[in-house]
Amino acid sequence: MIRIGVDLGGTKTEVAAIDSDGHTRYSVRDATPEQYESKIRLIAALVQRTEETLQSDSLPVGIGHPGSLSPVTGLIRNSNSASLNGRALDKDLAAALNRPVRCANDANCFALSEAIDGAGQGATSVFGAILGTGVGGGLVLNNSLHEGHGLLGGEWGHTSLPWPTAEEVPGPLCKCGLTSCIESWISGPALSADHQRHSGESLTGADIHERAREGDAVAAASLDRFQDRLARGLATIINIVDPEVFVLGGGLSNMPNLAEETRQRLPQYVFSDQVTTRILRNTHGDSSGVRGAAWLWPLT
Repeated sequence: MIRIGVDLGGTKTEVAAIDSDGHTRYSVRDATPEQYESKIRLIAALVQRTEETLQSDSLPVGIGHPGSLSPVTGLIRNSNSASLNGRALDKDLAAALNRPVRCANDANCFALSEAIDGAGQGATSVFGAILGTGVGGGLVLNNSLHEGHGLLGGEWGHTSLPWPTAEEVPGPLCKCGLTSCIESWISGPALSADHQRHSGESLTGADIHERAREGDAVAAASLDRFQDRLARGLATIINIVDPEVFVLGGGLSNMPNLAEETRQRLPQYVFSDQVTTRILRNTHGDSSGVRGAAWLWPLT
């Protein structure tokens, strides 16, 4: 059985046909247009191109997108692609494709991909943690996505940083309007902002890591604060959900040794005599989103 996954990103849209063995049979990318109606037309065109290439039609289609569908209104909310907010994305795509579609938050799709045949394969519970321009996540239990009662499962980026130090109070203002959200501390822009507050120098996360590796004490301190905050955030998830595996995604997950360094800090924050939760770097990288979207349709 072949499933089509769609990763609707802010700058690019990817469509891929994935077979039951996890092999990509065809994939195509294009720039994501600004207007909502243009996004719908683009997805329909890319799906049509995929099916024509495979000489198939009416294949199952799953969509990964920023934000989430409100179970109350049926409309997209909390998307950083503003044109999606207030729109019935699932219904509009179903009409454009002339078939049912399944939609999920892009971080949830990442988690599902890594749980099924990625770094978390074989684990009964996997939490995918996105560390990029924003911070998001998804929880997969027994290879099934757990979105929660209000479809908000995994939104740990908009919980407060736990066990703050005096220096961390009241914390930065988050784009959601609250202060000290985890996203405002451990996203890519947050790491850069924290380093600038302490050094007066504007650097990317990759630059900070490289400076620390070369022996720069200020950069090393910035990286140390980041890893400690990440450990605190993940420890809270362990204390509530206790997943078997964390899989890290997003641009910051590419920093060498981040998973190992963070894992060593967990015991001081987790309410247990020992911590066996693994922290792993993702397997599928940028392709996790589109693969997870395809896996929104059951494997059997």
